[in-house]
Amino acid sequence: QVQVVESGGGLVQAGGSLRLSCALSGRTFSNYAMGWFRQAPGQEREFVAAISWTGGDTYYAEPVKGRFTISRDNARNTVYLQMNSLKPEDTAAYYCTASFKRGFGVRWYQTDDNYNYWGQGTQVTVSS
Repeated sequence: QVQVVESGGGLVQAGGSLRLSCALSGRTFSNYAMGWFRQAPGQEREFVAAISWTGGDTYYAEPVKGRFTISRDNARNTVYLQMNSLKPEDTAAYYCTASFKRGFGVRWYQTDDNYNYWGQGTQVTVSS
């Protein structure tokens, strides 16, 4: 059974940092590209960041470039999202996702239909 489990969300003040973690089980982690999306109340789900299955390519949404960093540890079957300089507009439920498909470029990674498995989400709240 495939499981995608996020952790690390919480409440933080503006300017602070959080690190989200996501573990994939039931599949060979190193074969999967991994991504993070987020959804704020009343808004559509949006792409945040992604990392290729090799770890050699990373992609970011414009609002988080320079503040967020995605990385992966294949030995731990885990992908991370380090979030610095957090802003109140970063408040959302953050979802981890895994893709067995092969694609290229930020537009491919931004497309949620290209992902196979999704986690339940972890809440991030940034207070002003």
